[in-house]
Amino acid sequence: MKAAAIILSGGKSSRMGTNKALLKINEKTNIERIADALNLSFNDIILVTNHPEEYQFLGVKMVSDQYPGQGPLAGVHAGLLSSPYETNFVVACDMPFVSAKLAELLVKKSSGFDAVIPVINGVQHPLFAVFQKRVAEVAAQSIETGQLRMKHLLDRLNVLYVSEKDLQAYSSIDLERVFFNMNHPNEYEDAKKWAEDR
Repeated sequence: MKAAAIILSGGKSSRMGTNKALLKINEKTNIERIADALNLSFNDIILVTNHPEEYQFLGVKMVSDQYPGQGPLAGVHAGLLSSPYETNFVVACDMPFVSAKLAELLVKKSSGFDAVIPVINGVQHPLFAVFQKRVAEVAAQSIETGQLRMKHLLDRLNVLYVSEKDLQAYSSIDLERVFFNMNHPNEYEDAKKWAEDR
């Protein structure tokens, strides 16, 4: 597929108390699970991290933020800037049940848009979304004017919002798993249980 997958390794993980990307689920670190899933569909995987030494074992291309400490928007900017592709799937490192098929579907819907953002149960998911490379420039402008929220970026873009109705091939349980974020220790425990049941 003519698109790259960009994984954001995340910030301080303060609510979890430890690096979420490196937590193990079924003997694999969370970030390995995500990279392995996306490898099925994407030729290029780019990891955005300010601590590359922690992720050498992944064997993927790594880039660091040009605007360190400015949150996920800076990660999206760095990933898009370094991507050789126009179309890019971006995902956060705290989503252990990433679906490459769903990522592919979002990529297919992206023609003519700056971004494709899923909206599940009324919640936007800009960190499981597709962005065009040109968005890097808009992200830099947002950061430089102190508008650091992903919403600030989306307000400046031509966005296709995709709801559950548009994703009817997926059951509500599947979608709940795919868009599950692991931020607290109890959510990590839930993720481990779900992974064992699969």
